[in-house]
Amino acid sequence: MTRTVGVLGGLGPDATLDFFAKVLRASRAEREQDHLRLLIDNNPQVPDRNAALTGRGASPGPALAGMARGLEAAGADFLVMVCNTAHAYQADIEAAVRVPFVSLIDETVHATLRAVPGARAVGLLATTTCLDAGLYQRAFAPHGVRMIEPDAAGRARFMEVLYRIKAGDTGAAVRADMRALGLALADAGADALVAGCTEVPLVLGAADVPVPLISSTDVLVERTVQYARGLAPLPTRSTEVPS
Repeated sequence: MTRTVGVLGGLGPDATLDFFAKVLRASRAEREQDHLRLLIDNNPQVPDRNAALTGRGASPGPALAGMARGLEAAGADFLVMVCNTAHAYQADIEAAVRVPFVSLIDETVHATLRAVPGARAVGLLATTTCLDAGLYQRAFAPHGVRMIEPDAAGRARFMEVLYRIKAGDTGAAVRADMRALGLALADAGADALVAGCTEVPLVLGAADVPVPLISSTDVLVERTVQYARGLAPLPTRSTEVPS
């Protein structure tokens, strides 16, 4: 059994491309026809979620809901979204469709708990708006896990580096800056780090930091393949994450 995957993408395009490439590799297809069917709406015209969450722009909720409806109409059996911050508008997406929406946030939290049993503090590399929206904080809280976030200077530095990545810069200086941000969280006592922005894995790998690094992109890739292959039951709602 295989299921068709609907992908809300373009937030940003490089992160969506990274997700797609990793799904192809993770599928381990022996022939072309063995690959998964992905319907990707790569829509960078969605209103800026960071601006919206700080009251400086229009909500992306209606655009994301429209993308979700379009993917469902095109035949998607479930939906994923390659952006952490945009999960602040998860309710808009779920209200627009009947097919399951797989939460990147919930999946990453559960993957972290599986990878680092007994973790008490997790460092979070994410946008300022993702941090302020409390997406990961709320998801980790029931498990007794404390979040370690960048300080004010670290937040500003992260956003600067992020927009350099979005502009196509993945060079040595950007990689060094992201590594420094990760090291600061590890030094502050993090038992693991979560790459809670899908651009982070473009410049930071597990070998760059001294504690386990959980890439939200890699988690979503793994679970997307499992769900599409029928190797795991789809959550009926995104808050119900199978083990």
